[in-house]
Amino acid sequence: MKDLRKIRTPERIDEAGTVCFPGFCDVHVHLREPGFSYKETIRSGSEAAAHGGYTAVCAMPNLNPVADSPAHLKEEQDIIDRDAVISVLPYAAITVNEDGKEITDLEAMAENCVAFSDDGHGVQSDEVMEEAMIRARKLGKIITAHCEDNSLLFGGYIHDGEYAKEHGHKGICSRSEWGQIERDLRLAEKTGCKYHVCHISTKESVELIRAAKARGVDVTCETAPHYLLLDDSCLQEEGRFKMNPPLRSKEDREALIRGIQDGTIDVIATDHAPHSEEEKSRGLAKSAFGITGIETAFPLLYTYLVKPGVISMERLMELIVYKPRERFDIPLGEEDYTIWNLEEETVIDPDTFLSKGKATPFAGWKVSGVCMETVKNGKTVYRREK
Repeated sequence: MKDLRKIRTPERIDEAGTVCFPGFCDVHVHLREPGFSYKETIRSGSEAAAHGGYTAVCAMPNLNPVADSPAHLKEEQDIIDRDAVISVLPYAAITVNEDGKEITDLEAMAENCVAFSDDGHGVQSDEVMEEAMIRARKLGKIITAHCEDNSLLFGGYIHDGEYAKEHGHKGICSRSEWGQIERDLRLAEKTGCKYHVCHISTKESVELIRAAKARGVDVTCETAPHYLLLDDSCLQEEGRFKMNPPLRSKEDREALIRGIQDGTIDVIATDHAPHSEEEKSRGLAKSAFGITGIETAFPLLYTYLVKPGVISMERLMELIVYKPRERFDIPLGEEDYTIWNLEEETVIDPDTFLSKGKATPFAGWKVSGVCMETVKNGKTVYRREK
């Protein structure tokens, strides 16, 4: 086997369309354990990740208990050590209970977390975020921000666009995202903190981050497959189309595409957020926010971005293998790889998911690419059944 760390494009194994890739890396997943194991577990979530070709994922801290102390972080790590089939790196919370008020003991958790985040909640206080950035900079750690201004939500649950107006839904305005990004970029520039923006969804977010990078701000960002392939014109009255941030406009989606093409957007993460069937069966207004995505990400991105020439395979590898690992200092082992048959076509079927979460807006989509095997540290952690 060649040194997979040097592969920048896929390595064809045979003439039947079988291709070997370095193990994918997702810096934004929700594995739900401890606290919500009816939605997902470390075991089921990491097995789902392996099915999607991922050999490393970063798990968000909005658990029960929240990963906001060394003891709570250890509780999560013990489960990871026992049950994970790939590398699972936990985030630690920025604030106690992710309530945005009291900063956690960042110093005590720094060695045992990949970065700090209050994902699921925006840090509302400028003063709290600035202090967290100052302390994170001293530790050499990244602040990873879910950007959402609560004062602009007004009970919204989908994008404040044409679909919301036509169907009588409460909308979430774009400024609720980009306004807090604008604030955080100013603070990151002031403090010198390493700053990473979660799941951007608006054209203004792309523009702000592009300008900040030009000024030399130490910022990276991610978006997710659903924001690149869907917009609010695709919405249906089903919970599987509800996520946070919501699907935005066609103009926003096009701006995100330009962002992955020109390098403004560094990472494609999945924001894999599984829920129970009951929690996702209440329609757009009442269903829980979040969709499952780690098992469908690569075939969707390959089929709808690489094959049509929107981006190259080399660029996709940067977005899902190399950039996330470089930014978050996540190693790629010599024996971490995934094998795919790119020529085999299939239809996305949630019943085939290894994740407990089955809600996906892509159910029924035709895709090219089937994962045949994923290997972590030389050990097969997923193999397709014949």
